Amino acid sequence: MAALIEFFRRLANLWRKELLVILKDPANRIVLVSPVLVQGLLFGYAVTFDLNDAPYALLDQSHSEMSEQLASRLDGSGIFHRVATLRAPGDISGVIDTQKALLVVQIPADFQTRLTRGEPAPLQLILDGRNSTTASAAAAGVANVVADFNRERGLVAAPLSVVTRAWHNPNLETRWPLIPALIASLSMLQTLMLSALSVAREREQGTFDQLLVTPYAPLEIMLGKALPPILIGLVQATLVLLLALFWFRIPLAGSLLDLYGGLLVFMVSCVGLGLSISAVSLNMQQAMLYTFVLIMPIMLLSGLSTPVRNMPEALQMATYLNPLRFAIDLIQRIYLEGVGLFDVAHDLWPMLAMAVVTLPLSAWLFRNRLA
Repeated sequence: MAALIEFFRRLANLWRKELLVILKDPANRIVLVSPVLVQGLLFGYAVTFDLNDAPYALLDQSHSEMSEQLASRLDGSGIFHRVATLRAPGDISGVIDTQKALLVVQIPADFQTRLTRGEPAPLQLILDGRNSTTASAAAAGVANVVADFNRERGLVAAPLSVVTRAWHNPNLETRWPLIPALIASLSMLQTLMLSALSVAREREQGTFDQLLVTPYAPLEIMLGKALPPILIGLVQATLVLLLALFWFRIPLAGSLLDLYGGLLVFMVSCVGLGLSISAVSLNMQQAMLYTFVLIMPIMLLSGLSTPVRNMPEALQMATYLNPLRFAIDLIQRIYLEGVGLFDVAHDLWPMLAMAVVTLPLSAWLFRNRLA
């Protein structure tokens, strides 16, 4: 018992020393907090696929009462705003090529005549396909306006009706799944960097030799360097969580205890990876280079921007080595669905396996570099 108490006392001394090294500089304290808040706000507002403002141009060759009513519906939708009224088909390329308009709505000359006779009246949309996602959303928005126009005038009988209800994101807002995913993504960046620089910093500053002459074993040194990045990562995750809850007003459906339990496992796996990088790096420049090389594949293969199921099969297999993939799925399900840790155990095991592999590996690399 006395030996165990002494072991934790020695680890506590190392933890205190590492925290002081990281936090003693006021600039470091700002860097650890400000980027997370700024990036969280930027992602929440800038990275969205919701269509809130679609500039369009109208080419009305009918000049009839019905075509004006349809145009009025588009203008009053709250999504589409008219930036140009064209006179001839030759004017279309000018507004599309210059990106003045996202789409052009072309109403044919016989629009009202066809509708009056009960015949189909085709409405042509010319879309700017350089942004396919936004263009598809705009086309769907026009289709909804046209469907409302048809129903109001009794032009189309609809024996079947579809009532849509979205679970876990009632308004289908992009930021609802995105911001919870950032709880893991943004906190991982600093956690990985801090742990990757820990041993490399000691080597570069010349304090590594002093650390070697202490009675600490390599495993104790690794454990001593593991906790501070984990704590800082949890604090940063908390900042993004507060943004999600109180700034973007995204309700938390699950348990905070389950959420932080999953985050803790994720942070441990990230620290194990970072310490392995630090153990093989001779200086801080190498550690930063290795970290930057890894960060981009980790983010791209996480499912943050592209669903994993849409990736080629070979890349889907590669994502099993990525702890962020499982952390994002875990946090989104706990946050939005309200499930417990037992329901996301399939996400916990890969992260635990990575921690079990990388932490002993970092200690072995550390001992190997001492030889």
